[in-house]
Amino acid sequence: MPTFNDILILLPEFYLVAAACLLLLLDAFMKPAQRPLLHWISIAVLLVAIYLVVAGQPPQTVTAFGGMFVRDDVAEILKVFALGTTAMVFVYARPYLIDRKLLGGEFYTLMIFAVIGIMLLVSAGNLVTVYLGLELLSLSSYALVALNRDAKLPPEAAIKYFVLGALASGMLLYGMSMVYGASGMGGTPTLDLAQLHGVMSYTTAPTLLLFGLIFMIVGIGFKLGAAPFHMWIPDVYQGAPTPVTTFIASGSKLAAFGMAYRLLDAGMGDLSQHWQLMLAVLAVASLAIGNLVAIVQTNLKRMLAYSTISHMGYLLLGLSAAGPEGYAAAMFYAICYALMGVAAFGVMLAMTRAGFECEEIADLKGLNQKSPWMAFLMLLAMFSLAGVPPLFGFWAKVLVLEAAIHANMLWLAIVGVVFAIIGLYYYLYVVKVMYFDKPEEGGALQAQPDRPLRVVLSLNALSLLVLGLYWGPLLGWCRRAFGL
Repeated sequence: MPTFNDILILLPEFYLVAAACLLLLLDAFMKPAQRPLLHWISIAVLLVAIYLVVAGQPPQTVTAFGGMFVRDDVAEILKVFALGTTAMVFVYARPYLIDRKLLGGEFYTLMIFAVIGIMLLVSAGNLVTVYLGLELLSLSSYALVALNRDAKLPPEAAIKYFVLGALASGMLLYGMSMVYGASGMGGTPTLDLAQLHGVMSYTTAPTLLLFGLIFMIVGIGFKLGAAPFHMWIPDVYQGAPTPVTTFIASGSKLAAFGMAYRLLDAGMGDLSQHWQLMLAVLAVASLAIGNLVAIVQTNLKRMLAYSTISHMGYLLLGLSAAGPEGYAAAMFYAICYALMGVAAFGVMLAMTRAGFECEEIADLKGLNQKSPWMAFLMLLAMFSLAGVPPLFGFWAKVLVLEAAIHANMLWLAIVGVVFAIIGLYYYLYVVKVMYFDKPEEGGALQAQPDRPLRVVLSLNALSLLVLGLYWGPLLGWCRRAFGL
């Protein structure tokens, strides 16, 4: 039976479920003229959730519902940034949704349910909780991608996402069932990740266990968007409404890191000698495919999609180190990428208007002459994504490369450095188009974005510079979460 203490531990999650249901009711009974209030209510809901996560964080790790839910420092950090980036997405999305007559309760409700999925996923202490959180996030994301039903690309992108996502979820579930079966060979079968960690060493079915591990890594690779499980990313990024793309590029990557950490370290830590090499291979494939294919893209959303694939390669560098230092570096990188991705897509949303989608690189021609400030914000995002010092992205790359070297994988760090240099090209090309090409008629930024968007976007992009100069406290927070 659940206890009152269990409910207190899950208070932020229960609060968000109640808030999402309330938003559904408000949307059903509000008059059309009152619906814009849902926007501000939704942002307030997320800010209160951040307070509940931080204020209610216990000094030590606690569990609820028989170990199915874990509340620790790792979960706290990931939840805070997932909620924070989603609140920024809400601010950036408002003008876009109004122009396309999409401003309604379904967008905010689905986003909040997706965030609840993220929060369950990063706090999972049991294979059932992992799958529950993953499916809540995935099903909400499928619906969000198809939000603009009247447009041509969103329904197509949603179907591709759904089919490939269902395949990946099936493989993950199949792997979990194998691991569950193997855990019963020589002991009592268990779904608890902490107990699975202890069972690994004496199971009498190591082959079954390894097959289960492989299928689980396929599921992790798909959620991260790592090659060769990346085929959904370019089409979904391009086809989805830009606010939804922004969320998938930020919040879902934090969730994917949390899922990888819970499954691989908490559950399969004793098999690290096997999954280290698997993750290293995925990292190299992601770095190669992401950076090389991004060079030839002319669509900005597809270019950022392949950029995401390459960045997940760097995140896998940290995970493949299979130790607290590597996990801390990988989480730092996931947070960094979430902030960079939200900033880059936020500039695109600021320049989008009714009848014009800022999706092609050519749409940015001469942006510096039309709006020097917006061009500067995009420059910060591009340079940080490229890893140019002293911006935030530079230190994130340095830390995962350092973790790989300390894990005796110098060859992997060298591959990372080589592809970091190659990746400079397409980021600098965007900057060149903004600053050195002549503007075109009908291009970006014919009207000023609304004030809340400009203020939050400016703070978001400038934070990449500030955190590049003062990254120590955030790194210290990440390292303490892993006992360093």
